[in-house]
Amino acid sequence: MWAWALLPVSLFLLGTIGFWAVYGIAVSNNSVNLTVEFPYISTCGSYTPQSCYFAQILNVGAFLVIWICLVRYQQIKDYERHSRLNTASLVLGFISAIGISVVGNFQQTVLLGVHMFGAFLAFFIGLAYFWIQVYLTFKVKLNHGGKWIGTTRTFLCIICTILIISMAVLHKTGSRSAAAGCEWLAAMTFFMLFASFAVEFRHVEQHSYHVMHKEVDTTMSVTL
Repeated sequence: MWAWALLPVSLFLLGTIGFWAVYGIAVSNNSVNLTVEFPYISTCGSYTPQSCYFAQILNVGAFLVIWICLVRYQQIKDYERHSRLNTASLVLGFISAIGISVVGNFQQTVLLGVHMFGAFLAFFIGLAYFWIQVYLTFKVKLNHGGKWIGTTRTFLCIICTILIISMAVLHKTGSRSAAAGCEWLAAMTFFMLFASFAVEFRHVEQHSYHVMHKEVDTTMSVTL
């Protein structure tokens, strides 16, 4: 059912439009000064009123990430390609989603240490999740999108890896504007990586989870 493809596309649109909307508000109310430096995403979302929108965007985004990771996990499992690596990717996806929520709820102007920890989970653990997905894309061979989706996902992961490493190095050396630019590009690349799941999700007909009830043994045993 093609409607499931709207799930990753919705995350892409929410993140892309939402982040740039927060940037626009921050610039318009002078929360950030572009003549001094280009701001980090979190800097734009650290001040009211845009901090409220920033937190809500990331909280909804974290929920969508969990949902997408669950669908992807179940899709691979239902095609009888399940493995420990598939389970590991699900765990990493959940951890990354927690990091996204932490970033939104603990602004850098309030609790910088917690905020940076959340950013680490969101970016670095999220990147590990997608590298596993690159491997699974070629290994499970669902034949949804052919080889081009695997190649595209690999290319995006390479770009994202370069951007995240560059961001960390530039921030460490004090080149804040350049580091912020890498952060924005890395975030947009992440959104594109999630959007790429639409290629596989359009083949999902139904998505559901069931609770399995353990059967109670009603037989009685007598100890003599």
